[in-house]
Amino acid sequence: MANILSLKESVLVYLDRSGGLQKLTEDCKRFNDPQQTEAVYRFRIRVNPTDILEMDPVLGDCVLHDPLRATVLFQSVCFLAIRTLSLIEKIHTESQVNVILNFTHLPPFPEYTLDLCSFPRVYGPMRPVSMEGLVTAMTRVTKYTQGARFLCINDDCPCSAGFHHIRVHAPGATESATVRNNFSCMMCSSQLKEDVKFRVLGDKQLVELIHIKALDVLRGHQQSSLRYQSVTLFLRDCHKVSGSFQELLKATASSPWRFSAIVAHCFGLDVAPPGLYNTLKLSLLLSLVQTRTDAKDTFYNLDLLVATTDMLILDRLMTYSLSLAWRGIRHQASGEIFASLSRDEHGAGTANIHAGSALLATGGICMLGDLGYYKKDRLDSIQSVLESHTVSVFIPGKKYGEDADQQLSFPVHCSFWALTDTTRRSGRTDCAVLGTAEMGSVPLQLADAFGLVIQCRDRVGEEALLAQTVHTLQQAVQPGKPQYPSSWEFTAQDYQELIAHAQSLQVELTPAAEKIIHGYYMASRRVRTQSQGVNMSVASIKLLISLAEAHCKLCLRTCVLEEDAVIAVLLCENSVTLKHGASALILPPDAVFPCDLGDVDSLHRRDATLDELHQNILRFIYTYAPGADAYIAEE
Repeated sequence: MANILSLKESVLVYLDRSGGLQKLTEDCKRFNDPQQTEAVYRFRIRVNPTDILEMDPVLGDCVLHDPLRATVLFQSVCFLAIRTLSLIEKIHTESQVNVILNFTHLPPFPEYTLDLCSFPRVYGPMRPVSMEGLVTAMTRVTKYTQGARFLCINDDCPCSAGFHHIRVHAPGATESATVRNNFSCMMCSSQLKEDVKFRVLGDKQLVELIHIKALDVLRGHQQSSLRYQSVTLFLRDCHKVSGSFQELLKATASSPWRFSAIVAHCFGLDVAPPGLYNTLKLSLLLSLVQTRTDAKDTFYNLDLLVATTDMLILDRLMTYSLSLAWRGIRHQASGEIFASLSRDEHGAGTANIHAGSALLATGGICMLGDLGYYKKDRLDSIQSVLESHTVSVFIPGKKYGEDADQQLSFPVHCSFWALTDTTRRSGRTDCAVLGTAEMGSVPLQLADAFGLVIQCRDRVGEEALLAQTVHTLQQAVQPGKPQYPSSWEFTAQDYQELIAHAQSLQVELTPAAEKIIHGYYMASRRVRTQSQGVNMSVASIKLLISLAEAHCKLCLRTCVLEEDAVIAVLLCENSVTLKHGASALILPPDAVFPCDLGDVDSLHRRDATLDELHQNILRFIYTYAPGADAYIAEE
């Protein structure tokens, strides 16, 4: 008994240190809807085996070698926390708390890896293992019973009411183990009957997995009598987006713009108060979603340059966003950004090529910080890489013991984020053109290479400064305490799951979205070439498609709508205006967020404004795009 109490105490300490209690508190809020009553309430607990082993080796051993017992310990502690803190009044018994342990990783030892070529033929210890293989078949997603409530048919029995008989799905169990009609009451042995309205359902999918070496057989490379047999896995609860975002998606289904607006509005509240830098927050999220490599090894990126006077806060906001990337590297201006050479120290007589920050960030984000700290030759190198997505390394033969000089090229597969201080005067002569912004020490050609440029200006002046000051002071005095209570609160893990799920979505352009993108590109190229001498390159249309696809994914859709294309046009037009001046398509400086989002009425006003801007874009296309009258109606 003392050992169990000691383990529960260690579980409580771990949850407190790892932020699990805070997440438990936030997860409980979505279950407090009076109209929502369930038999069991499901909670996912992130478990880091390394941290637990360092804190309590006995608990760590239990987690790794007896995960079912460890789950019971976490379940008991979570139930006590919920009852003590009165987080959910509808939970009366411990069996109503369904805890799932999600491992952040497993020890890198063979005992925790299941090799499909040496599949165990006997029952062994039930420990968590990782598997890797090739999926050869899968079923559609179906439902299964996560939990159910049963009542005794004997009205005189205490179990005829309440939550005394709760059945919860256990790993490896079939559906009949959770729900069937021959269960007996544990008090009077009478028959139990399910209270169907309390049943909780989840998603289930079966996949067939085969060893990756089977690819050699399929390619015809392996001539052997060996045969590879697939194994069937049960995948349960396939949802990758938190319940909070799923509820938000349902609540904003009436508008194609509101979900992404609220997601951006509530983003990064640890750094900046809501309402400030919404356009930048949305752009950072779009870049995080769009930076990926698809199944064909094609890399997609979205580079971002931010012009601002508030370098400190925006640097913090970018750093916070970087932590949500699959791989994020913050580059120091004094270090090597691409690649460097050194002489081999092991007597090979050749050169060692050391990867810089950009190559280390492959598949993710490389944050460059303030470009004002970079010398001109380094800025030229950054511009070259942004345009070509490759870096060249010159190896002088004489210096490194080779007969001839060599030049190697490496692909650069990452998105770049950078800042420029607009208080530094660049000496540009075209800054007097309507709409252009001061770019600090960044040459215009480099700004063009970034593609998307965002200017963060304070629309409300001293009020914004006061709001940021109060926010920073409150964070210093009460770190981690929610400062902006509202109906929508999301954790960093919620955003991480949202971004990961959005990245995996396969999207397709609808004809309406394609017409908007193509029409705007043709009209803008015609107008700017004639009036400003600016050449709208093919990279512009790639940027438009990338922005529209990213916004579609962030909204958890698979079809790029006309409204996604409108957001892409607004961001792109504002970006081009900052670099080259305004065109015939006149837009407000913060076109994507024309008003604050403090309440429902403000969301309505934003929708109305975006609808009006949508019509302005269509008129612009109809007027200036060659042949637009064939696909844009005059009305």
